[in-house]
Formats: sequence, C-alpha cells, structure tokens
Amino acid sequence: MKNSILFLAGIFFLLLSIGTKAQTPSADFFIGKWDVLVTGTPSGDSHTTLMLERIDGKLSGDFTSPNEKAIKLSKVEEKTDEVTVYFTSSNGYDVYLLLKKKDETHVSGTMLDMFNATGERIVEKKK
Repeated sequence: MKNSILFLAGIFFLLLSIGTKAQTPSADFFIGKWDVLVTGTPSGDSHTTLMLERIDGKLSGDFTSPNEKAIKLSKVEEKTDEVTVYFTSSNGYDVYLLLKKKDETHVSGTMLDMFNATGERIVEKKK
C-alpha cells in the first residue's frame, strides 16, 4: 500500500512539473524586430522599428525610424511576459516603453504610461 501511494505521488509531481514547464513562455519572446506604433504623442503618431537581441545574457538593442538615425537603448528590463526599454529621445528626454505580450506576434503597452503603444513582430522573408 505504501509503495502504491509513493508511486501515485511521484506521477502527480511529474505531471505537475510537466504542466508548469508547458505554461512557462520562452524567455526570448521579445528577441527580434518589432514594428511599434505609439499613438497620441504631442508630435503625432510615431512608427519605429525596435530591434532587441541578447548579448552576454542580457537584452539590448535600438530604435530606428524612417526619418532619424538609430537610438541605442540605455536599459532593458524583462519579465516573463513584458519588457520595458529605456532610451533618450532625439529631443533629449529620457523615455521608457513598456510592452506586454498579447499573442505570438503582437504586443501592446504604453510609452511613459501616457501614450498607447502596439507592436507587431517583423518576420524576415527567407531568400
């Protein structure tokens, strides 16, 4: 009887650990290129490309837009389903952008907790 209880407990914990692992999202969800649209800013809606990569275990990257040169991210904070990127705008203001995972190819969030932001993963076509 004792052996069967131990066996059932072992099966239960095995299934529990498999279920927990299946629900844990990939730590590298945000890596890649994102087309980000921030709406309602004083200078109008802003379309930029956010590029994130993992270097030495940490996320880093930059913003590029059609009209300006690349802006390097000064800091990146990542959590399970969200990322906050910090940078200095071309106007000299310190800015942060919070993006949360919506689904496998979309994110949403805010810039400075004032302006709505949405993003879509840019998928490179293979040649």
